[in-house]
Amino acid sequence: MSYRLPMKCRVIFAARMVGLGLGALAAMAAVIVGTSHSVAQQGAPKAQPKAKPKAAPAPTPTPQAQQGGQPDLTYSFWTKICQKGPEANAKQVCFLARDAHLESGMPVAVVVLVEPEGEAKKLLRVTLPLGVSLQAGTRVIIDNGQPLTGPYLICLSNGCMAEYEASNELITKMKSGQTLHVQGIYGSGQPINIPMPLADFAKAYDGPPLDPKELEQQEKK
Repeated sequence: MSYRLPMKCRVIFAARMVGLGLGALAAMAAVIVGTSHSVAQQGAPKAQPKAKPKAAPAPTPTPQAQQGGQPDLTYSFWTKICQKGPEANAKQVCFLARDAHLESGMPVAVVVLVEPEGEAKKLLRVTLPLGVSLQAGTRVIIDNGQPLTGPYLICLSNGCMAEYEASNELITKMKSGQTLHVQGIYGSGQPINIPMPLADFAKAYDGPPLDPKELEQQEKK
């Protein structure tokens, strides 16, 4: 297990669809831009995944690695950035994100906590690779706690994203917990269990946001 802040994190935080980084992260960033709309769509999550019914096969390295045990994952740090959209009178939205990928650079999972300014409802979004079973949905578990289930909202070029309401109770558990397990099932029936360490989540959550320019400088190191 290793930790570094990869270039693709900039795609998450800036929420820009400019072709940089990996498709799974770009897909997730595109949906982040429509935060207020996705909440309204949560009651009918099956409509969008049907547009891409298992059109893309599951990436082969991940299942093969998991068949032999937990793959060696590389993680970004939990990092927070707050930005306003380009629209007039746009509200600020804060993103607290971490991603996991293989040493080859292949994305495995992305977790983003989304906090829109002035809104009580916060969102936890998780992205898994294409090839997952859309009907099975996703689960997140903090340590050995009770699992939460969430349906997939959308699949884009390189990933499928699910959404959870991030209650104060959930955030408190993430701040005091050790591991957030992101789970799903591939279309082949093979389970997915990606551990996301929570060791520095509380510090990042309570701390100030990172300046995008500072993030860019860190990426160059």
